[in-house]
Amino acid sequence: MATRIIDLSHTLASDMPVYPGTEPPALRPANTLERDGFAETSLAMYSHTGTHVDAPSHMLADAPSLDCLDVSHFVGEGCVVDATGCAGTVGVERLRAAETLISGAAFVLVRTGWDRYWGEGRYFSGYPVLSSEAAGWLAARRLKGVGFDAISADPVGTTDFVNHLHFFRAGLVIVENLRGLEALAGRRFLFSCLPLKFANADGSPVRAVALLE
Repeated sequence: MATRIIDLSHTLASDMPVYPGTEPPALRPANTLERDGFAETSLAMYSHTGTHVDAPSHMLADAPSLDCLDVSHFVGEGCVVDATGCAGTVGVERLRAAETLISGAAFVLVRTGWDRYWGEGRYFSGYPVLSSEAAGWLAARRLKGVGFDAISADPVGTTDFVNHLHFFRAGLVIVENLRGLEALAGRRFLFSCLPLKFANADGSPVRAVALLE
């Protein structure tokens, strides 16, 4: 049976949305075919730009960075929990209703539908986030990671990062700014979010994909 590969990543570009207060990425031609006979691009960006993965070291001292985690930590069976239609907060009851789907998964991706606002000001506010109880319930599931098709696992402007800390204290990674999760609703699939391997990586852009048989 053929494998279908679904791209869950946004394209990196100089005019892309970034978390408020973060510098946008700078992509410039360092060498060109016309001048140098080959093309090469200089990339300068924060480690949490675009579709990216957060390491526990992003917010916890002495926690592992991405380069310290085995590469297997970024690949595993995934599922999507549909939270579209939730106003503000996704309660634990929404997760418990999907417990059969979640059981045994390595990655739980929460679909808010907010990726449809990518490139608009609305992308940065109003997206559903897990309640602290719901985040704690997921963090206790022995997952490798969680993911969201929104800018953050917590509301923009938060200062306590409750959901991030639930996941990081349990050793999970967090994937943010996913897209296209509607194609995976109610299905199990192989999920991959391989980061760049650089020293002390608190986060990294990823090319997140789902592989469907």
